[in-house]
Amino acid sequence: MEGFELRQVVAGLSEAGWRESTPAEGWDVAAQIAHLAWTDEAALAATEWAAGDTTAWDELVTEGLQNPEGYVDEAALALAMMPATELLQHWDGVRGELAGALANVPDGQKLPWFGPPMSPASMATARFMETWAHGLDVREALGLAYEPSDRIKHVCHLGTRTRDFSYGVHGLTPPSDPFRVSLTAPSGEVWEWGPEDAAQSVRGPAYDFARLVTQRIHRDDTALETTGDDAEKWLSIAQAFAGPAGGGRPKQ
Repeated sequence: MEGFELRQVVAGLSEAGWRESTPAEGWDVAAQIAHLAWTDEAALAATEWAAGDTTAWDELVTEGLQNPEGYVDEAALALAMMPATELLQHWDGVRGELAGALANVPDGQKLPWFGPPMSPASMATARFMETWAHGLDVREALGLAYEPSDRIKHVCHLGTRTRDFSYGVHGLTPPSDPFRVSLTAPSGEVWEWGPEDAAQSVRGPAYDFARLVTQRIHRDDTALETTGDDAEKWLSIAQAFAGPAGGGRPKQ
């Protein structure tokens, strides 16, 4: 659904519209879509690896090791140089192929990734998260409003699951005890993770939490509340995406 809705946003753009700058420094709308297309290609290579054909994934790893900090961005920016119509067709094709490939991965099979290996379900959630987050950037660039839906629960769930990963990419040891996370959905429903008696907790709007863990909002611009220093520290470094620690967004 997120991919379909984002496609509708960009499908009618002029070439100039594709070149509008987004909140991500140095990235225009085309670069945002190119990043999604390239990452979908990488996920497709991971499913091929799981099926026994390691060629495409091994090539990605070899190229990535040559420039671990900038490889993904460089690949996206190179793909963004395609004419807009061709880029959109390319994204359509790989997105559709990936959906089928993930559905065919055997139960229990883990897929390699730039962070910890993931199940097909987790990979699908991660692709949803990235599509959603980059869709926010595109809409902001084009001056379009976004109405949050309860689909962001997928992003929030991934955000809670990646707590320890967030510490790891900053070279920090994660706390040993679980946190309590209680978020209010756009519909008003309350989503909860972790034990009720946890000493460290996070609570507040799910939309703020989803934007924070995808680094689309500064911590100080959220209405999230914490109990405990460890919980507050987590919110300052949280990231639901794989790869190096992101720079986040400036305070508004």
